[in-house]
Amino acid sequence: MRTGPAAGAALPGTTGQATDRPARLHYVDSIRIALSALVIFHHAAQAYGPQDWWYVEDQPTAQWIEDFAVLNAPFKMSLFFLVAAFFLPAAVDRRRERPYLGPRLRKLGGPILVGFFLLIPVLMYAYYLNFRHHGPIGFGDYYWNIYLGAGPEPEGWSGPIWPDRQFGHLWFIQHLLVYSLLYLVWRAVVDRIRTRRGLPAAPGVRRTPENISGLAVLSFAVVVAVGTAVLRIRYPVDEWIPVAEIIQTEPADLAQHLPFVIAGVLAYRRGWQETIRPRVAYAWFAAAAVLSAGYVSFREPLTSFFAWGGASAGQFAWAGYETVLCVGFALGLVVFFRDHVRGTSRLQRGAANATFAIYLIHLPIVVGLQYLARDVPLDASGRFLIVAGVGFALSVAAALVLRRTPVVRAVL
Repeated sequence: MRTGPAAGAALPGTTGQATDRPARLHYVDSIRIALSALVIFHHAAQAYGPQDWWYVEDQPTAQWIEDFAVLNAPFKMSLFFLVAAFFLPAAVDRRRERPYLGPRLRKLGGPILVGFFLLIPVLMYAYYLNFRHHGPIGFGDYYWNIYLGAGPEPEGWSGPIWPDRQFGHLWFIQHLLVYSLLYLVWRAVVDRIRTRRGLPAAPGVRRTPENISGLAVLSFAVVVAVGTAVLRIRYPVDEWIPVAEIIQTEPADLAQHLPFVIAGVLAYRRGWQETIRPRVAYAWFAAAAVLSAGYVSFREPLTSFFAWGGASAGQFAWAGYETVLCVGFALGLVVFFRDHVRGTSRLQRGAANATFAIYLIHLPIVVGLQYLARDVPLDASGRFLIVAGVGFALSVAAALVLRRTPVVRAVL
């Protein structure tokens, strides 16, 4: 399917009209919906497979659910960043028609504040009451003394951090805001330089999409793998640090996310999404699928060799392994949807437009369902499937309803 501008539309940067928009990319809508589902399924799996901390504990587990979470983790957020970054240049190009900074701060900063001060405290309070042993406490006291940390740390505090304040899944929105602001600053500098040289301010979109070769994809993957391995020497997987005290960051994954942000911006300008060859994308996808099957088949020896941090062969091997999963599944999904999705229904377009709202509100829905499922006489697989399916349906429905409210829609 053609992904360029609609017939008769001016190409941004080629006629001086940098604000003209390309035709709607229906396959990108489908990717956004698929990624929303993967994020919801991943968080639904957290209670029934992985061994890391989660808002609901003491649940039955299944090995296949842990495998799903491990293999799903490397690519879903990187592809989310790629898709989000793809729309950044056009949004900044249009800032001459309407301000960019204010709406961006409202759209991203608003949900961060709502989540931090309202959504996450409720989840952490439920965790405090159900899985800690410090005695009953009212929500007001918990909010002020435990969540915000105004009171003393209780003796024998079980963590995972003190105080309880955290941004949870909102880290993605935080990072997207930071990357948006950095891109805005970079564009302001570039525009000033171009203006001094008598060039159009907006770089524009190439009239003829630039071909992207298999070697370029391989070089990109090498950059991601090497960057990931280097960062994880100092910062192992699942170690989170507060950058500037408020930006919740897992450094181990930065080398996967930031290159995809840059690739998304360049893809918009250069048309890479049109020129990725299916044989290249599917070759990487096949490699990712083979490695996934290998992980499941030889889990015990592989996990005993792989390491999540430090300067070891196991850590370097996992960084490369994970990079193939990341690049392979991301490329495969992009090309598959590009070549096989011809359009979207009104409901699909609405769900795609509500992706941001779905991401914000899905966590309390999923965690709430996990609490409700504790008394359901099912094993881990049954509970996971119910929470994942119902969680996705409720999250989409709630997001669509919320976006019908003008005030909410202005933010979400």
